[in-house]
Order: sequence, then structure tokens, then C-alpha cells
Amino acid sequence: MQISRRAVLAGAGAFAGASAFSIKRARSAEFTYKYANNLPATHPMNIRANEAAEKIKAETDGRFELQVFPDNQLGSDTDVLSQLRSGAVEFFTMSGLILATLVPAASINGLGFIFPDYETVWKAMDGELGAFIRAQIAKANIVAMEKIWDNGFRQITSSTKPIQTPADLKGFKIRVPVSPLWTSMFKAFGAAPASINISETYSALQTGVVEGQENPLAVIATKNFQEVQKYCSLTNHMWDGYWFLANKSALDAIPEDLRTIVTKHIDGAGIAERADVFKLNANLQSDLTAKGMVFNKPDPAPFRETLQKAGFYTEWRSKYGEEAFAILETAVGKLP
Repeated sequence: MQISRRAVLAGAGAFAGASAFSIKRARSAEFTYKYANNLPATHPMNIRANEAAEKIKAETDGRFELQVFPDNQLGSDTDVLSQLRSGAVEFFTMSGLILATLVPAASINGLGFIFPDYETVWKAMDGELGAFIRAQIAKANIVAMEKIWDNGFRQITSSTKPIQTPADLKGFKIRVPVSPLWTSMFKAFGAAPASINISETYSALQTGVVEGQENPLAVIATKNFQEVQKYCSLTNHMWDGYWFLANKSALDAIPEDLRTIVTKHIDGAGIAERADVFKLNANLQSDLTAKGMVFNKPDPAPFRETLQKAGFYTEWRSKYGEEAFAILETAVGKLP
């Protein structure tokens, strides 16, 4: 089959035109911002974040592009927090309990055994307590979006034994996030907590550096911890969420019309992610059981009593201050 020179030139011209069009389209975004997180691409957080990115790009006519980097691709939590503060990363979702290394009040919602259910969680975090925490975060030159994303109620897993009572935690080697609150709580139980970044947790469990860890079921499943953990105790000992954080200078640099679109879709994705995580956690127990994980549900009362006797609540009341504690108690009731 012979192709004429004219056809070749026409094809080349069409290709050049298409390439120029592609380059033009690729360069059309006025703002290209990076969003990093520590969860797998399959987690509802990343699924909803990618949906939000598509909606933002469409509604801004391509002027704003949100690039999603899941699973610690840009570094550990502590690394990316530094990048966020410097402006190397514009957006980052982070547990308030870990953010507390920079903003101490951000961990107050993670006090042990304070939330009995999700109704109480959202009453607090969408209300006065959430507003108080966001105001404290703002003092660090970081903006927290209005709606906190759900991580879920946290459960304890183990390779050696189920956790039935507080006594089972004595001497128990457990991985905890890099956060003073977690370390304080598990030390109050007599455990041996080790602060390890989430990206290194599977290896630490596999090699026996620690016996167990604690996370919501959605994280346990998406991180495949059931492969290296036999038991899961449904302690619901903490509720944990992810603040969607922005570098203030980067956010302020976006024109108001675009910023309104960006924040609207990020908060909308957060609401959708909450529903996803709730449904996912409700179904995961049976899925993980089928994979060999053994579940038990301990009574929370003895755990709370142990923390009270150890002076845990008194210690953290003094650290957070009476104002913060009063706002917390408005939502959850009087604490010991």
C-alpha cells in the first residue's frame, strides 16, 4: 500500500496540530496543586478525592488541577507535614492526633473512650469542638477545611492474643502513631507502645518488632494487616478523623471564585467519604473473619475506669486547658 507525500504531510500537520492542542490543554491549568495522604488508592478517601479533583477541574474549566498522591508517595506523615508548611505540598490529610505534635489541641477528639457513637462524633466535630480545633490549626498558618473526613473508631489487633480486659494490655508491645496522646494512653494501661509511621507498620508486625497495632477496620483491611495479625478486639477506644489541610499561602493565592469551588468539592467529598467508611466498616468484620481474623468485643467500662484511676483524663484536662475541655464536654458529657 503506497502513501502519498501529500498524505504524509497532511498527517504530520494533523499530528502537529493535535500535539499543539494537547500541549495547550496540558498547560491550561493556572493552578496545579498537590494533595498527599497516607492511605492506599483503594481507600474511600482517595476514591472521593479523585472524584473531587475531576469535579473541580470541570467546574473551573481546567483552571485548577488537583493531583492526588496516595499511600505516602511523597513521604511519611511527618515529612509531608513539613512539606505542607513550606508549601512544597499544598494539601494534606492528617489525623488530628498526629497533627498534635504541631497543634496540641488537635488531638482532643482522640481521648480514650469518650465517643459512644457516630452521632456524638459529628455533633462535636461539625459543631463547636471542630470550630475550636480549626481555629487552633489556623494559628500554625495552616487552613483546615470545614468538614473533617472519617477515619473511624479504632480497634486493637494482635498476633499473640485477644484483648479482653485492660490486664491484657500490660506489657503488650503495640505500634502507635507518632503522637503523645497514644503513647500516654497505652502507657496508662501498662502497655509498651512504640511510635512507628503507618508506612512501616506492616513490616514491624511481620518481623515481630511489635505484637499488635490499632486502627479502624478500613485501614486494617486496606493495609492487609490481617496477613500478619490473628486477633481483632473491637474496643472502639478512640475515634479518629482526617483534617483536610491546606498551606495558607497557597490557598490564599487562589482567586476567590476558584477557591469557593475547590473548598466546596473538598468538603462535599469529605461528607461522601464519611458514609463510605461507615458502610465499609460495617461490612469488613465478616470479610476479615473469612480471611482468618478472630474477633471479640470487650466491655469498654473497665478500660475507661483504668484510665480514670491512672489519672489519664486529669492529665490531659490540664494539658488541653479548661476552655477546650468544657467545649468537649458540651458534646460528650462530663468526663472524670
